[in-house]
Amino acid sequence: MNSAFDLAGRVAVVTGGNGGIGLGMALGLARAGASVMIAARNVIKTEAALSELKSTGAPHGAVAVDVLDKASIERMLVLTAERFGRVDILITNAGTNIRKAPEAYSLEEWTEVLDVNLRGTFACAQAVYPYLCRAGGGKIITIGSMTSIFGASFAAPYSASKGGTVQLSKALASAWAKDNIQVNAVLPGWIDTELTRRARLEVAGLEERVRARTPQGRWGTPEDLAGIAVFLASPASDFITGTAIAVDGGYSAQA
Repeated sequence: MNSAFDLAGRVAVVTGGNGGIGLGMALGLARAGASVMIAARNVIKTEAALSELKSTGAPHGAVAVDVLDKASIERMLVLTAERFGRVDILITNAGTNIRKAPEAYSLEEWTEVLDVNLRGTFACAQAVYPYLCRAGGGKIITIGSMTSIFGASFAAPYSASKGGTVQLSKALASAWAKDNIQVNAVLPGWIDTELTRRARLEVAGLEERVRARTPQGRWGTPEDLAGIAVFLASPASDFITGTAIAVDGGYSAQA
């Protein structure tokens, strides 16, 4: 492997890493040589994810985490550092969505989505900061969305949280560049995951509209996110920070 993309000796934590985009990214990092700790809540999904990670031959593990609980986040990082000796990479993938017309949301539902997606991202980034400083620098990869760019009539709080994630990433990139920490957002397009399969049931015509607008003519897969994860976690991206990179098969390039 080109040394610019070699992650041997690096340690990554991936929240929401037991399925979908998070697992696709975790597998990419593991295949590039990183030790990977997946942090999630669903035990059954986590066991299945660990089986997939085992096939890479890379050191790996799992820990339960609640991204709204500061003590839980700190435990996640302490256990990772104890097991692997350090933390170099954080991917803040844990997220949620509730799809409704804007006028139908309760304030509690609004708060739930914003808390998990935006507050959780900030809390994890803030907690990992001293670990990255001790390692001499590191990488934080946040997960935005196409709704960071476009509005979605059925996802107002999600859109707000993902737009906020991009702006938060830019602020962290600016603040922590002095510590050799690069912070970048990935904007997945329409990826075939458990969450988007539910969206296709809830939003009439979504399947057809996505295929029609995407130049590559298909939905993405979690594996399509592996390459961008490796790139943004590796020395190859050391002079890239504060960016938001779409991985969408050309969806955002279309008028």
